[in-house]
Amino acid sequence: MNLTISGHHLDVTPALHEYVTAKMDRISRHFDQVVDVKVLLSVEKQKEKQGRQRAECNINVKGSSMFAECAHADLYAAVDELVDKLDRQVVRHKDRVQDHHHAAPKRLM
Repeated sequence: MNLTISGHHLDVTPALHEYVTAKMDRISRHFDQVVDVKVLLSVEKQKEKQGRQRAECNINVKGSSMFAECAHADLYAAVDELVDKLDRQVVRHKDRVQDHHHAAPKRLM
């Protein structure tokens, strides 16, 4: 899994980098065919403080790509919500990809 973490109007500290990396391991644990993950952490220039911290993520898996974004007053909480959304998407994608058809039993004639 290729993980890229970048910041917009924000410096990505080593602690924040470690936190995002640890959270993204949860996704690769559920689905091992994740090819590329790009995380963008940003701070928006808004007057109100709620929803100012934003986390976005693009995940490329074999044959598909997924996107999720979250905004929160706290960046760590935004990352938590982002990983929850992505985890649901990845599990749903894994269920679709898996072959649910079983071989039909042979009939005796």
